[in-house]
Amino acid sequence: MEFKGAMGGLYRITEWISRIAFSNILWALCSIPFLFIAVTKMIMLGSGAGGPNEQITLNWVLGILAPFTVFPATAALFTVVRKWVMGNTDVSTFRTFFQGYKENYLKSMLGGGIYTLLTVIMYVDVTVYMTQMANFKIVGILMLVLMIILFVSMFNFFSIVVHYQMTFKEVVKNSILLTIARPIRVFSTLIGAAVLVYIGLRYPVLYVICIPTLIAMLAFFNFYATYNKLQEQVEKKKQEEELAALEAAEKEADDDDDQAEDESDKDLKRI
Repeated sequence: MEFKGAMGGLYRITEWISRIAFSNILWALCSIPFLFIAVTKMIMLGSGAGGPNEQITLNWVLGILAPFTVFPATAALFTVVRKWVMGNTDVSTFRTFFQGYKENYLKSMLGGGIYTLLTVIMYVDVTVYMTQMANFKIVGILMLVLMIILFVSMFNFFSIVVHYQMTFKEVVKNSILLTIARPIRVFSTLIGAAVLVYIGLRYPVLYVICIPTLIAMLAFFNFYATYNKLQEQVEKKKQEEELAALEAAEKEADDDDDQAEDESDKDLKRI
């Protein structure tokens, strides 16, 4: 049964709210170990409980859990929003989510390990150079910029994982290259994500309902726009090459005709 008018609009809005909320809940359920430790850490920071050693321990636990929980769950979430952004909104959210979770678990886990390790190394470098080695602050600033680029490239990493059939090495390489080559789209995703995170801080219940899914939708939307743009450029270049080849073939055919006419004229003169 299809509703029209105001009722139809209201029905579509509630349908989208339920889709986003359900996918968000699935992501949270698959990330429970990481989220539990993260919430515990924030509570301890807010209340002043625990000392530096406890915080360092929690950081280690978060770093270990992230590749096995958050990264595969986020890849599964991107699998769902990819369908939506590409116009296939009638897919089963549950089936699509866990299909993406299963298919992309290994790549997302390996990517999570690499991203987590690099982030830890860069964070330590930035902290040391900025606070303990005043003469090398420029190195600390450079490492901070690289850490931001690394973080932003994760948006492309998840998008490429769910959209292309590539080897893990190609996924990581292309996610970083695409971030550098198309920074405006990616950093617009970062700004939009920052706005959503800020809204979530004002209204924490939104993290449960929609924030992670909306960030994933924004990230894949910008990635897909970049993908379509690149495809158009490839098609245009291909058409130009085909046109150039056709013109060259026609020119060669004309030259052959001219040569044949010249030879024919020479034969007539001999006669």
